[in-house]
Amino acid sequence: MILVFLEIREGKVKKSSLEVLSEGKRRADELKTEVQAVLIGHNIEGLASEAFPYRASKVYVLENSLLSHYSAASFSQAMHSLVEEVKPEIILFSASAMGKDLAPRLAAKLGVSLATDCIQTACRAGKLEVIRPIFAGKAFVTVSFKGSPQMATLRPNVFPLLEPETKQGEVVKKDVVIPEDQVKGKVEEILREEGAELDVTEADVVISGGRGMKGPENFDLLRELSSIVPHSAIGASRSAVDAGWIDHQHQVGQTGKTVSPNLYMAFGISGAIQHLAGMSSSKHIIAVNKDPEASIFKVADFGIVGDLFQVVPHLKEELKKVLAE
Repeated sequence: MILVFLEIREGKVKKSSLEVLSEGKRRADELKTEVQAVLIGHNIEGLASEAFPYRASKVYVLENSLLSHYSAASFSQAMHSLVEEVKPEIILFSASAMGKDLAPRLAAKLGVSLATDCIQTACRAGKLEVIRPIFAGKAFVTVSFKGSPQMATLRPNVFPLLEPETKQGEVVKKDVVIPEDQVKGKVEEILREEGAELDVTEADVVISGGRGMKGPENFDLLRELSSIVPHSAIGASRSAVDAGWIDHQHQVGQTGKTVSPNLYMAFGISGAIQHLAGMSSSKHIIAVNKDPEASIFKVADFGIVGDLFQVVPHLKEELKKVLAE
């Protein structure tokens, strides 16, 4: 059996988790087994139905009032108890911020290895095999597993969703016992950024700015562009973040977030290897830079050598026309 952890954000199952569930179903079909899912939280039983269209045969709902907000200690304990009971051969997570925190903690409890940020999966001789980037994306390594369960986190926006079907499955609700003294830290309050934007790791289109933006006020140009492009988010290079022009949560690159959108638009970004490591797996890349020798053009599908402050207004008007049709 393949077990997939489903992450909840703002009362919904995250799209990246449904991508993992879809990929889990593909591998389950090869292994002639089932894919099942697990939800952790409090009063979340109603979310189980979101997993069935993506072929989960069973959803475990682990409930406790201490699980209302994510805590590495409580969630890993809840997961560990379930895994010890149901004995999955494979456990998959999204390589989101939560997945990157929870998966290694669970792997440590189970005493098994973990392959992180995987971009391909396959089955060989009845075992899971994954491909993940190394050396800042300059090379790729194929990983197979000796122990059990086999554990991996999958990069968001890489694995396509299955076409949803009208299906039903079994919901197994479990009340998890977690001694309060074992939870060393807990969330008291969530303070959201005013006008919070879509996370770059989940966006279909990422519109990024770099040093060529010349100042924080000019990121409004990109926000105007993003406002007319559906399911888009604002990204940035490290130089723009280090200059204080935009918050770190928008940073794309080796020391920021890794993204794989359908379209990545780079404005005023030179293309340092650290930045390329975070976005080179994008399906399509458009770059705008005044320097014709900028490294970003080496990975771009389409490049414009020019002043972004002249290009963006024209691009915005053309996009308005196209999207209005």
